[in-house]
Amino acid sequence: MSLLRHRHAPAPPVSAARPAFVLAIASATCALIVLDTNVVAVSLPSIARSFHASFAAVEWVVSAYMVAFASCLLWAGALADRVGRKRMLLVGLAVFALASLGCGLAASALALNVARALKGVGAAMLLTAALAVIANTFHDGPARVRAWAVWGTCMGVATTIAPLVGGVITQWLGWRWIFLFNLPVCGVLGWCASRELAESRNPAPGPLDVAGSLLFGLALACGIWALIDAPSHGFASGATGARLAACALLGGAFVQLQRRRAHPMVDLALFRQPRFVAAVLAMFGYAACAQVMMTFLPLYLQNAFGLSAIAAGIGMLPFALAMVVGPYVGAALGKRIAPMLLLSAGLLLIALGNLLTALAAGGAQYAWVAGGMIVTGLGAGVLNGDTQKAIMACVPPERTGMASGISTTTRFTAIVMSVGVLGAVLAAHARAAFVATVPLTPAVRAALDAGFMSRVMAGDTAQATASLAPALRSALTTAAQASFAAGFAAALGVAALVAAAVAAVVWGLAGRAELIRARGARGAVSEG
Repeated sequence: MSLLRHRHAPAPPVSAARPAFVLAIASATCALIVLDTNVVAVSLPSIARSFHASFAAVEWVVSAYMVAFASCLLWAGALADRVGRKRMLLVGLAVFALASLGCGLAASALALNVARALKGVGAAMLLTAALAVIANTFHDGPARVRAWAVWGTCMGVATTIAPLVGGVITQWLGWRWIFLFNLPVCGVLGWCASRELAESRNPAPGPLDVAGSLLFGLALACGIWALIDAPSHGFASGATGARLAACALLGGAFVQLQRRRAHPMVDLALFRQPRFVAAVLAMFGYAACAQVMMTFLPLYLQNAFGLSAIAAGIGMLPFALAMVVGPYVGAALGKRIAPMLLLSAGLLLIALGNLLTALAAGGAQYAWVAGGMIVTGLGAGVLNGDTQKAIMACVPPERTGMASGISTTTRFTAIVMSVGVLGAVLAAHARAAFVATVPLTPAVRAALDAGFMSRVMAGDTAQATASLAPALRSALTTAAQASFAAGFAAALGVAALVAAAVAAVVWGLAGRAELIRARGARGAVSEG
C-alpha cells in the first residue's frame, strides 16, 4: 500500500513465486522499524551517562528520529511509486544501515542525534516500500486478510519484546550495540529482498511535492525544537516564541500550498467529514497519550525505582502485553457498539490508565504502577488497529493510499509532539518538586550547578552527584528520584486529561456524523 496515491490508475497486480517469503521479508522490515523505534527508550539513561547529556539532549535521541520519520512518510510513498517499491526498500535498508553505523560510532550526543535523523529518513523509505510490497503481492480475498493479520502480529510481537531486548543489549553489551546489531539484520533483509521481491511501480504517478514535504518537515522540527528546549529557555523567552512562530508560519504555508495543488499530499476536503476528523483525532490521542509511554516509562522505572536496563525492560511488559490483548477486547466490544464509540471507549481506557499510573507514580509500589500500565495498554491495543480501520473506512478506494499516509503521519507526529509537551511538563514539575523538597542551604547551592537536575532526569544521577560528599549525595539522589516521579505523575495527568478530552470530541463528532447521515437518508427518501 503506497502511502501516497491519488486519482491514478492502480498499479497492476504483481505475482510472486513465493508470496510467503515476500510477506516474511516485508513484515520483518516493518518489525525492524517498530523494534528500533521502541528499543532505544530503555537505553536513554545509559546514553546520557556516556555523553553526560542533558534531559533535552536525551529527548532529541527519540525526537530527531521521529521528526525525520514523520516528515518523510508522505514523499517517501510518492517516490516509491516512481522508482519502484523494491528499489526503494533496498535503498532504505542501505540508508538505515549506514545511519545505524553512525549511531553506534557516535562520539557525541549531537552526532548521535544527526545519525538518528538520517535513520528516520531510512525508516520512512522502508515502511512505505514494505507496505506497498504487501499490497501489491496480496491483492484481495482471504489471502490479503491473512497477510495483513500476519503483518499485524509481527508488529505486536516487535512492540512487546522491544523493551526487554533493549534492556538486555544495553546492560550486557552496551547501548551502542542496539544500533550496531541492525547492520547484519539489514544485510540479511537486503539479500533476501533482492532475490525474492518483484519490482512494482505506479504507471501514472502524479507530481512529487518537494516544497510541501519541506514545509511540513521544517514546521514540525521548529515546533518540537521549541517544546523540547522550552524548560531551559522558558516558554516566554524570545527563542521559544520565535520557534513557535516559525512553526505556525511554515504550517500555514503548507496548508495554503496543499489548497492550491491539483494533486495535494493531503486532501484537505477530507477534513470536512466529521467521521474522518474523529478518526484522525482518535489516532492522534492514542499516539500522544499511550504510545508515547514507550519513551517515558523506561526513564521513570530507571530513575524513580533505580532499576537496571533489563529490569526496566521487564517492568514494561505489563504495558506491552496488554497491548497484545487489547485488539481482542476491541473485537469483542466492536460487536456491541458502533466503531466511533469504540474509539471513544479506547481513549477513555487510556485516560483511566494514565490517571491510575499517575496516582501510583509517587509511591514505591510497582504493583500499582503496573496496574495502571495494564489499563493504558488495553486502551492502546483497542485503538492500535481500529484507528487505522476507521480512517480508511472514510475514504473511497482510490484515496486509501493518501489516507494511510495521513494516518501514519498523524501517529508519529503525535508521538514526537507529545514527547516535547509531556517532557516539558515532566521537567518543570520535577524541578519544582526538587526545589520544594531540598533545603537550599549555602552548601547545597554550592554543590549544585545549573545542569544538575537536567542530568538527573536524563538518568545520569551518578555523574551529577559524583563530586559531592557521601551524605549529601545520598540525600540529593533520593530527592531527585522522588522529584522525577512527581514530574512523571504530572505528565501522565496531562496525558489523561488530553485523552479524555479527545474521547469527548470524538464522541461528539460521531453523533454529528450520524445526524448528517440521517438527514441525507431522509433527503434521499423525499426525492424518491
